[in-house]
This record gives sequence, C-alpha cells and structure tokens, in this order.
Amino acid sequence: MGPSFNEQFDQHGAWKRGFAQQLRQLADWMGAHELMDGAIEERLKRLEEQVRSDKVMVAFVAEFSRGKSELINAIFFADYGRRIMPASAGRTTMCPTELSYEEGSEPCLRLLPIETRLQPQGLAEWRLKQNQWTAIPLEIDNAQQMAQALAKVSEVRRVSIDEARALGFWHDDSPDDNPMADAGGKVDVPMWRHALINVPHPLLKQGLVILDTPGLNAVGAEPELTINLIPQAHAVVFILGADTGVTRSDLAIWREHLGASPENSETRLVVLNKIDALWDSLNSPTQVQEQLDRQCRDSADILGVSLSQVVPVSAQKGLVAKINCDDLLLEASGLPHLEEALGEGILGRRQSILRGIVSSGVAGLQAEAMRVMNIRRCDLDDQMSELNSLRGKNSTVIQAMRGRIEMEQRDFEASTAKVLALRSVHLKMMREVFHRLGSRALKAQMAPLAEALQGGGVLKMGLRKVYADTFARVRALLEAARDSGGEIHDMLSGTYRLLNAEFGFSLQVPKSPEFADYLEDISEIERRHEQYIGMGNTLRLAQPEFAQRLQRGLALRLRAVMDSASNELELWSKAATAQLDAQLRERKRGFSRRIEAVDRIQGAANGLVERIAEIEAVQEHLDELQMRLTAMTDRLVHMPPAPQERVAPSSGMVDLLIS
Repeated sequence: MGPSFNEQFDQHGAWKRGFAQQLRQLADWMGAHELMDGAIEERLKRLEEQVRSDKVMVAFVAEFSRGKSELINAIFFADYGRRIMPASAGRTTMCPTELSYEEGSEPCLRLLPIETRLQPQGLAEWRLKQNQWTAIPLEIDNAQQMAQALAKVSEVRRVSIDEARALGFWHDDSPDDNPMADAGGKVDVPMWRHALINVPHPLLKQGLVILDTPGLNAVGAEPELTINLIPQAHAVVFILGADTGVTRSDLAIWREHLGASPENSETRLVVLNKIDALWDSLNSPTQVQEQLDRQCRDSADILGVSLSQVVPVSAQKGLVAKINCDDLLLEASGLPHLEEALGEGILGRRQSILRGIVSSGVAGLQAEAMRVMNIRRCDLDDQMSELNSLRGKNSTVIQAMRGRIEMEQRDFEASTAKVLALRSVHLKMMREVFHRLGSRALKAQMAPLAEALQGGGVLKMGLRKVYADTFARVRALLEAARDSGGEIHDMLSGTYRLLNAEFGFSLQVPKSPEFADYLEDISEIERRHEQYIGMGNTLRLAQPEFAQRLQRGLALRLRAVMDSASNELELWSKAATAQLDAQLRERKRGFSRRIEAVDRIQGAANGLVERIAEIEAVQEHLDELQMRLTAMTDRLVHMPPAPQERVAPSSGMVDLLIS
C-alpha cells in the first residue's frame, strides 16, 4: 500500500518549505552580488507568495445522510480518537463549513448568522466584517471541547414558511426539495449561513482547505457556494450511498453543481460510502463483491465518469479501524484506496501544476539575472578593448582618451531625455491598459446583466442573450488589453533598437502576454454558470435576493481573472523596463570606472597592467557567479518530489471480513 493522503500531503508541505528556504537563499545571494533589480525583486516576491500561499481545497459534497462528515473524520481527524465533525445519527452539517489554518489567528470557530442572507452583501464581503460573526475559541488539545464547539454547524432554527422562503430554503416550484413542515406550519432551516474553522492541524498548516457542504437544499440556497467555492476546489469528492446508488437528489446535485467536463474530469472522485451495509453474512463474499462492483459500474455510467473514479469505502469502519489500529478492518473499509486516489490523482495533479509555475518562475529569474551579468560582461569587454589600445601609448594619447570618455559621458547624459520621453509614453499606455482591466470597466460591462437580473418580470425574458453579450464584452476587454500589450511591445522594440544602435546596448523586449489562459477561464466561467439562467431556475431568478447573490458571485470570479491578467501584464512591463534601467545604471558606472582607470594609468607606469588584471579578475568572478546561479536555480527546479507509489486496488476487500 502506498503512502496515505495525509503522508503525501506532509511530503508536499516539506517540499514547499524547502523550496521557500532555497528561494530566500537565492534572493540573499543575488542581493549580496548586486544582481537584484526591480524586475528580479518582483519575480522573487511573486514566486515566494505563490508557493507560500498555495492552497489545496478539497470539497466534500453529498446529499444528507451519505456519511460525508464521517468521511472527513476518518481521513483527517482519526488521530483525535473520536469524531470531531458532527456525524452521528440525526446530526449533520447544515451550513457550508471551511476548515483551514490562518497563521497568526487563534484557533476558533466563526459562524455567520443565517439572517445575513436577507441583506445584499455576498460572502466575500461578510468575510471582511469579523464583528458580524459569532466566534467560539477552540482548545486544540481538548477533543471533547472541539467536538462540542463544532457541533454548532449542525444547529437549526424553526421559522415560518414565509421566513424560509425569504431565506432561500423554501421554493413553491420545487415542493419535493422543501423541508418538512410541522403541525404549526414551521420548518427547520440552518442556524448559520457559513462556518469558518481555523485550527493548526498539520495538514491545514501546510495549505489544505476542506470544504464541507450541506445537502441539496442548502447547496442550492447559497449561489456563492456553487459559483465560487466548489468550482475553485482542486478536488471534489462526491459521496453516494453504496446501498442506494445514485438517487434522484444525488443526480440533481451532480448535474446542477458538479457535472464533470473534459477540463475538470480528473478532479472528480465519486465515493460509494457505507459499503458495510452490503456485508451480508447470508451472501457469499463473491456475491457481495459482485453487488458492489455492479453499484460502482452503474454509478459511473449514470454520472458519466470512468470506473476508476468511483471508490467504494466505509467511512465509519475506516474511522473505527484507525482509532483501534485495526489494519484488517482498515483494508476492508477501502479508506486507504480513497486516500491513495486523493494523493496520487488530486494532490499529484496540484503538485504538477505548482511545479510548472515554479519552473517557469525560476527560469524567468535566471534569465533576468543572466541579463544583468551579460550587461556587466559587455561593459568589461569594452573596457578591456579600450585599455589594450593604450599599451605603449604616451601620456598625450592617454589624456586624449580621457577627454573622449568625458565627451561620451556628456553626450550620454544629454540623451537621457529620450529615455524620459519613452518612460512617459510607456506609463501612459500601461495606465490605459490597467483601466481596461480595472473594476470600473468590468462593472460597466456587467451593468446590463445586473439590470436584467434585478429587473421586474417573473420570466426575465432575454436573459440568456444578455448573459452571452456580457461575457462577449468581458472577453473583448481582455483581448483589447492583450492587443495594447502588443502595441507597447512594438513601441519598446523600436525604441530599444535605436538605443542599441546609438549606445551599444543589448536591449530586447520580452514577448508580451497572450492572455490565452485568462480567455479560457472566462469561457469556463460562462459555461459553468449558464445553468443558473436556464428555465429550471426561472422562479429562483424572480427572487431579487437570489439574483443579487448570483450577480455578485459572478462578478467576484470575473474580477479575480481580470486581476490576474493585470498582474501578469504589470510583471511583463517591469521586466521590459528593468533591462533599460540596468543598462543605464551599468553604463553610468562604466564611465566612472573608465575615467578612474585612465587617471590611474596616467599616475603610475604599472597602472595599465594592474587595471587589465583587475578586469580579468572581475570577468573570472562573473563566470563563477554564472555557474553558481545556474546551480542554485537548477536545484530549485529539480527539488526531489514527494515520493509516491502506485498500488493496484484490492479486488477482495469484502473477503477480509466476510470469509
């Protein structure tokens, strides 16, 4: 059996810590050898932030009573020796619950009252209003206290049907999904809208985020959950009952909120939970296994996923086995195979993505640093050629050389007006691009959709066209920004060619961003959220609060894409201008060094030999720096991955207990 998900995540965290440490060493080394400029410093900061803040979110989604919270307990909290998340009979997670760790914050449970759904603010805005949340401290070494505190996520309150309708938990058009009303016409709704659990669990400290979602009725009641949180999860674990297979309500959740597409199919795992319900002593192990295999095949066919993505488990038996250190029962529960699927499929994919980011970022760092060293090397070559030309010359020739250098220096300083003019035009063009990608521009393009969503009319006629037109305009913003980046690239290229010819520079503008990934992100957001404007949601869209939350959630996701595109463009701009800054700086230093060398040669007969020897020593030092830079960046890119083993799943799990 390969390492568990917990073990693999530990190894992933160790890799991230090792990378961050080596990146800091590289930054210190580059600073000590004056290889740091604005572009390099920005790349270092962003790369460090990307690795440090990298999160792996795993969303657990299921209808009520599928054993979802028990599965979370079994995978992540068995070390406590008891249930931590509420998972006993009659108790279940009633509100979306995020488990994560924020360094510097005390362990606590924060709960957002359900009444906030009556106000227009979205979850993202409520997160910033900490005084509106109910905070409960957590004693991380006290399992009993933690379990009692976290039980609050299962709390409900009894309200009238009118209140339930206003809160989004009662729909006249979907009576089968409504909660059961008592004799007095009251129904139970969640006490809390959202829960945030901050605990220094080893896995959470290394960047794991667990999203525990409630059942169908509560999932559909919170658009931001299905618009933002679940789609952005790196893995979705969808839990079914092994005894029931895919029920109608299960299929509704899958089709409306989770359906796998070619882009995300690898991030979906389907768990057939409660396989112990099939462990019938009246049937042979072979019959039980055949029944289980049939449920797996049927579930895969109905949901449209590969059979390898369906994993049968017993969360309850797996939790008991871990607590009691019962290896036989643990293997029979199937839990190790689920952990392996999470580790190899989901975490392995995330590691691959992060390593791609790291490799690209480090390559950029190395290229920028090599550029700085090449500028110095060219300057040293020019100085060496100049000094060699003075061999055997008299003081008159040397003095003339000094005069020529001073004249070059004056001409160079006088021509800096060209550089200032270039900067002015460049900054103006960049401001225009950032304006296109800014929040005001996005808000303006989304205004017709917001108006259509908030307008009167139960059917909101023409909404689908408004929706499509809105995304077309948003894509046009990105395409216009991309085209402007190309114009800036062409402008800089032309100016740099003139400067190269006039001053012997080696300026070369890096390729401008293509934005292909961001345009695809926009298209993916459009595809994923078309369901919310379809006929099936007509009556929901007639509710102003639902329409407002839908619009806000959509704007939040689009804003994130535009911000990322803007950040990439800014980094490219800094990299392009940093070349000019570095060459101007080195040229100014070069004039000072050349004049100093001529003065030394005039003052002493052996000054020329000494200066040539100094330049040769500096050239050798540059060679050593280049070798050291290559070694340090190669080590960053090729840090050994967390060891993983592939193990074929056992075909006789049930045999272990039944035979």
